[in-house]
Amino acid sequence: MSPILADVLQISALIAALALVHRPLGDYMARVYSSEKHLRVERWIYRCVGANPGAEMRWPAYLRAVLAFSAVGVLFLYAMQRFQDKLPMSLGFKPIDPDQAFNTAASFVANTNWQSYSGESAMGHLTQMSGLAVQNFVSAAVGMAVAIALVRGFARARTGELGNFWADLVRGVVRILLPISVIAAIVLVATGAVQNFAGMHEVHTLSGSTQHIPGGPVASQEVIKELGTNGGGFYNANSSHPFENPGGFSNLLEIFLILVIPFSLPRTFGRLVGSVRQGYAILAAMGAIWLAAVIAVTVSEYAHPGTAAQLAGGAMEGKEQRFGEGSSSLFAVSTTMTSTGAVNSFHDSYTAFGGGVTLLGMMLGEISPGGVGSGLYGMLVMAVVAVFLSGLMVGRTPEYLGKKIGPREIKFAACYILVTPALVLSGTALAMALPDGKEAMTNIGAHGFSEVLYAYTSGSNNNGSAFAGFGADTPFFNTTIGLCMLLGRFLPMVFVLALAGSLAGQAPVPATAGTLRTEKPLFTGMLVGSVLIITGLTFFPALALGPLAEGLS
Repeated sequence: MSPILADVLQISALIAALALVHRPLGDYMARVYSSEKHLRVERWIYRCVGANPGAEMRWPAYLRAVLAFSAVGVLFLYAMQRFQDKLPMSLGFKPIDPDQAFNTAASFVANTNWQSYSGESAMGHLTQMSGLAVQNFVSAAVGMAVAIALVRGFARARTGELGNFWADLVRGVVRILLPISVIAAIVLVATGAVQNFAGMHEVHTLSGSTQHIPGGPVASQEVIKELGTNGGGFYNANSSHPFENPGGFSNLLEIFLILVIPFSLPRTFGRLVGSVRQGYAILAAMGAIWLAAVIAVTVSEYAHPGTAAQLAGGAMEGKEQRFGEGSSSLFAVSTTMTSTGAVNSFHDSYTAFGGGVTLLGMMLGEISPGGVGSGLYGMLVMAVVAVFLSGLMVGRTPEYLGKKIGPREIKFAACYILVTPALVLSGTALAMALPDGKEAMTNIGAHGFSEVLYAYTSGSNNNGSAFAGFGADTPFFNTTIGLCMLLGRFLPMVFVLALAGSLAGQAPVPATAGTLRTEKPLFTGMLVGSVLIITGLTFFPALALGPLAEGLS
């Protein structure tokens, strides 16, 4: 079988698996977030945190709960790293430096999982398991809760109430993330992934030297890092490490886990607003961009003109022989089009255009299909903008799902869109203007600029992947990228929840003959066009200095 045919079959199998679970998982999540019953374990958790799950929250209260919970998470994880040497199962590792501890705490709480450290030589088992992995669950659940709050804004009328954050958070963890993670972890262990509490294991390398590799609770953390679109890795080599990703089946399973919830949430959205066709329109826009990116990166990696690449059948630098160009490209697009950031190959070694597409995927806002929760609310904000632009074209007040999109709503949407570009471009400009940025680059010229641009794009969009040659473990980058991760995560949530509150307070507008049919393919095309045009106008100058200049040189 030719490699290209194998890649086509792999993508087809992935799409079939996602299609198979789309409806049951989407419907299940809709029932989870609309249920009025609480499980016994959930009631116990509510008593522990002192929350009343039946109390409805308006958007300011919902936002305060999100920010307070996340702030406690940052402080707890920071303290855990600083006192790591005094904790059990530390493996003798020293405490994490203050700037790196801040960066890591911000990273995992913000669902970014940017890592400026080598996992197997810096973090003990308890820190990995009780600190990092716990945040993988709860940060994903926070994103899902905010997305559901926005959906309720569309579904409800004449009320400012958006549900209860604590109930949404706990249900997301207990009823969705934990059950899937347990099953998937067992499957991953069966494929050969490591799951134990072992210390350092001495192995002999091909060069005749020895290397010490720790065991640990790897499979359980690997599953939630993909399922929650968190990223990061137990080992520095991430999902290219055979202990995390043993082979072809595990690789496809991990890609499936990355995409399964983001691609199922549009069904949940459709069920909660009472029109599954609206969910299909959002899903079609997400899927079209994702598939186009997969094709673009795969073609770029196969068609590299270099002699070595032609002899190898494609650009194999930075890729695992176990996976090749096709599986590597599929993983790269899936991880950058979501907010995952896990990698099974190193994007720094991709061709200029291949790496540029992964960069563009993050610049789109990671909405195709996006992170767990964040992808849905990001695409819905873009849908609001697309409806507004459509209304301007025909000269009538724009409406979406029976809600008028007026000046107040479009201001919230505009602020949401502008936050991330402001962080990315200002952070990149600051780094390039100071010696710290230039010293961190391992390449000169356009590719070196791409390394810096990629770092701030990844941090501000809460992705967490990196061009591997970039030296980010400095106080300057730990601090600035850490701030970008926090602001890039929580400032957009402010505008999303404000938009949700504004929509929930409106009276429904009846559909007329002149109402834009937002469940039709025409609107899906307009939505995709709006995403690409807005991103192009914002980031094209920066892309022209980086991957485009490199590719055309």
